[in-house]
Amino acid sequence: MTTFRRLGPLGQEIPAVELDGTVYDLRPLTRDLDGAFLAADGLARAREAAAAGTLPVLPDADSLRIGAPIARPTAVLCIGQNYAAHAAESGSPAPTVPILFFKHPNTVVGAYDDVVLPPRATELDWEVELGVVIGRRASYLPGPEEALAAVAGYVVSNDVSERVWQKQESGGQWSKGKIAATFNPVGPWLVPADEVPDPQGLRLWSRVNGEPRQDSSTRDMVFSVAELVHHLSQYAVLEPGDLLNTGTPEGVAMSGRFPFLAVGDVMEQGIDGLGVTRQRVVAHG
Repeated sequence: MTTFRRLGPLGQEIPAVELDGTVYDLRPLTRDLDGAFLAADGLARAREAAAAGTLPVLPDADSLRIGAPIARPTAVLCIGQNYAAHAAESGSPAPTVPILFFKHPNTVVGAYDDVVLPPRATELDWEVELGVVIGRRASYLPGPEEALAAVAGYVVSNDVSERVWQKQESGGQWSKGKIAATFNPVGPWLVPADEVPDPQGLRLWSRVNGEPRQDSSTRDMVFSVAELVHHLSQYAVLEPGDLLNTGTPEGVAMSGRFPFLAVGDVMEQGIDGLGVTRQRVVAHG
């Protein structure tokens, strides 16, 4: 498997590709894993260069911080209640059309970075999701069949939420509970779409302090990845590097079955073939 990652201190991440256990420096090909790189068929070119041995090995890669595997997404699009059981635990029927909300791009942090509990926040919640990274511009696609061709790859995503702000302070929308800085850990790496045979056949799960919370499969989505990308392209121009969060399964704190997160709690999320992420909740300031 080939995985793409950004390694190093915040704001100084080095683009890299891992192939057969060796991590290669991508700076001879690109300054970053951004939309321009993806749109220029960068993943395929980088994989070929790594296989050909024309890229330098990145020294001490295992000791470097793992940053978000996509740089500066222009948009973070999120789908609500895309698993029927989660809609039910939220007190709603399964949607008949995709529910869209947005997160601020500065919510996107590395897979192991801390999540900051904002001032006034009292109901912090976790949401493991399959993240879809757009690889080419998608606008008014003719059908779902063409949608997957616009996908560069997949990541593990945690759509962290503050439920009071989402439900009581957003005026009928959800975004106020979704947009605080650090509220979208992503990673640990980007897996190219052609190395994920079926995005609708992936187990995804979450734990808090080592205790199981969510455990489901992307086959239980109300709307598939292809359907979502096609649907959103009828309303927005999806750009390379955009992140699409496809919804979370049941097992969140909002269900009333588990306590909300507190400072010191540790969240973990995993998806088959895409890796495991881990974040600690820390106090603001």
